[in-house]
Amino acid sequence: MQITEVRNEHSVTLTISGRIDVETSATLESEISNWLTSPVVWTLILDLSAVEYISSAGIRVLLSAQKKMKEKHELIIRNPSQFCKQVFEVTGADIFLKIEYK
Repeated sequence: MQITEVRNEHSVTLTISGRIDVETSATLESEISNWLTSPVVWTLILDLSAVEYISSAGIRVLLSAQKKMKEKHELIIRNPSQFCKQVFEVTGADIFLKIEYK
């Protein structure tokens, strides 16, 4: 898994590529946690267009981040890959996650 970031005035976009699984989910969780406490970042965007696989460990990280961000900030899942989209729909995670397509 690779993560690249782009910062704007009050938002950060993390573009994730590769696999989000039990081996990489801790890295993603750590990266997201860095932004959860930021007083300047109000919106965290996770671009999942290049994610080829996401496991239940990855879903847990996203749902946990959504719950934490909801308190003060906004988490947006942008352009999930077809595989991610199917997993979100099958697991029901799409009900809880804010997903946008651009």
